[in-house]
Amino acid sequence: MLAAAILVVGSALMLALSWRSLRHPRSHGFFRFFVFESLLFLIVVNAGVWFAQPFAARQVVSWLLLAASAGLAFHGFHLLHVVGRPRAARPGAPADAANLPFENTTTLVTCGAYRYIRHPLYASLLLVAWGAALKHVDATSLALAAAATAFLVLTAKADERECVERFGEAYRDYIARTRMFIPFLI
Repeated sequence: MLAAAILVVGSALMLALSWRSLRHPRSHGFFRFFVFESLLFLIVVNAGVWFAQPFAARQVVSWLLLAASAGLAFHGFHLLHVVGRPRAARPGAPADAANLPFENTTTLVTCGAYRYIRHPLYASLLLVAWGAALKHVDATSLALAAAATAFLVLTAKADERECVERFGEAYRDYIARTRMFIPFLI
């Protein structure tokens, strides 16, 4: 019962924050909504076993992925704020996931983790997905983690289209010398 309530309330909150993005199916916010939905379901479905068998190999790997995710997210947000010099959303514009201030950077960030990967924040969500899936490896967890991964790729592709529009040739060059999520690989 509690799990169902968390899913309903969490989905309602995400829907409220993302409703404008959902009207624009080519925007990164559209796909990101489905990433967050997949992650919400994955975490809630596995909540009962989150701390079961704490020293099992899959749990240790899970916690390492989740810790790496937190570190990467903190680092990525910090760089966007300090180096990216975000501008505030348009005055009077409704707050939604497509209008978050840290996304409105005025400078292309290419240092720190951004030197190697274009999407550290999405990579951190990828780590959350697979870290949460390892909490209880079954068909449901694997399907939700795979869905989150697919939606993250779609989110990143849409985000890159938007960044090319914002930063032009500089972003095309950046794409050519970096990977999407994993340094030297993907």
